Amino acid sequence: MASFIIEGGCRLNGEITPQGAKNEALQIICAVLLTPEEVIIENIPDILDVNNLISLLGDMGVTTKRINENTWSFKADSVDLAYLESPEFLKKSASLRGSVMIIGPLVTRFGKALLPKPGGDKIGRRRLDTHFEGIQKLGAEFNYDNEKQMYSITADKLKGAYMLLDEASVTGTANIIMAAVLAEGETTIYNAACEPYLQQLCKMLNRMGAKITGIASNLIRIEGVESLGGTTHRILPDMIEIGSFIGMAAMTGSEITIKDVAYDELGIIPDTFRRLGITLERRGDDIHIPRHKDYTIDTFIDGSILTIADAPWPGLTPDLISVLLVVATQAQGSVLIHQKMFESRLFFVDKLIDMGAQIILCDPHRATVIGTGRRSMRATTMTSPDIRAGIALLIAAMCAEGKSTIHNIDQIDRGYQNIDARLNQLGANIMRMD
Repeated sequence: MASFIIEGGCRLNGEITPQGAKNEALQIICAVLLTPEEVIIENIPDILDVNNLISLLGDMGVTTKRINENTWSFKADSVDLAYLESPEFLKKSASLRGSVMIIGPLVTRFGKALLPKPGGDKIGRRRLDTHFEGIQKLGAEFNYDNEKQMYSITADKLKGAYMLLDEASVTGTANIIMAAVLAEGETTIYNAACEPYLQQLCKMLNRMGAKITGIASNLIRIEGVESLGGTTHRILPDMIEIGSFIGMAAMTGSEITIKDVAYDELGIIPDTFRRLGITLERRGDDIHIPRHKDYTIDTFIDGSILTIADAPWPGLTPDLISVLLVVATQAQGSVLIHQKMFESRLFFVDKLIDMGAQIILCDPHRATVIGTGRRSMRATTMTSPDIRAGIALLIAAMCAEGKSTIHNIDQIDRGYQNIDARLNQLGANIMRMD
């Protein structure tokens, strides 16, 4: 199990460019299964989860070719459906939660898909009901083998349908859209997710010949087509990494510029950091974070304690809650952090309390951070429980006095490309130990 050893107290300075968005990449890469023609995808992040998905597609018979560091070519003209029955496929796909999004493309194009219960972060129960119920409404039949813990999905020909999703699941909406684009007739999806990454998927599919309207809204209509062609697509920069760099700069008293952030796609993320008292300047499509001697958390208009809560887009993405919480520990003022969408993502705060942070964990979903301004945090040894908590712990360690150790950094590597090397170029002192 690899570890980071972090020397705290180092200020960062310089420019950093965010990687491509992991959450978009997982959807877009699965979508290449919808066509036998070549699809070229640019700005793919070189991270574990994405590389594992590319490897899985290659094993399934998709021709994959790395054109340069972050650009890949995919051609799904000889998909081996028999491979889906193999123990190797079941093992590989079970360890990668993003593999759930292959079922929409497979069942709509080939009439068959197999899926073991997916793995991924240990951040609480994440239902697959939205995926399954939506694709079932299109005419697919689902069977579960309890002994093998595997789902079998079959369909002669999917047919368009009206559906009201019980939750605005991003991956669920993506899966249903990918299944519907080749279905017969019109599909209407109400209460659809509308994150920028999902908008990107829809725009790419339309370039491939799909007929999708209502993009960026929660009411999406899809007129099924006979087939899709190839295209070239560029993935957006990762908004979670951008938010992580904003918080990291403020908390460590650093001055950095984050390049090429696709600012107009960040929604309320910049304003949420501003409510924590962080100054950030838009410079074209870059964000400049000046050095912060201190920063003060805002209050509501009546003077009551600020609450920051996650919500489906255009609300605040849940993936930044961990970063916002750790950044608040060095602010003046208090804030209630309400993680509504996952029940276990706040359980890393005990590590921050051990480091000297003033936090009250109210319940699995809420934590009150009592900011007392700049105060020395204690270096410690900790283990990363998931990707987003891992980056929050890394930020805390960079702010602490002395050397901290973070174990299980494979979790961080799943979401952040060469994060230690990139931060060291800005002046951090992070050593990787295998």
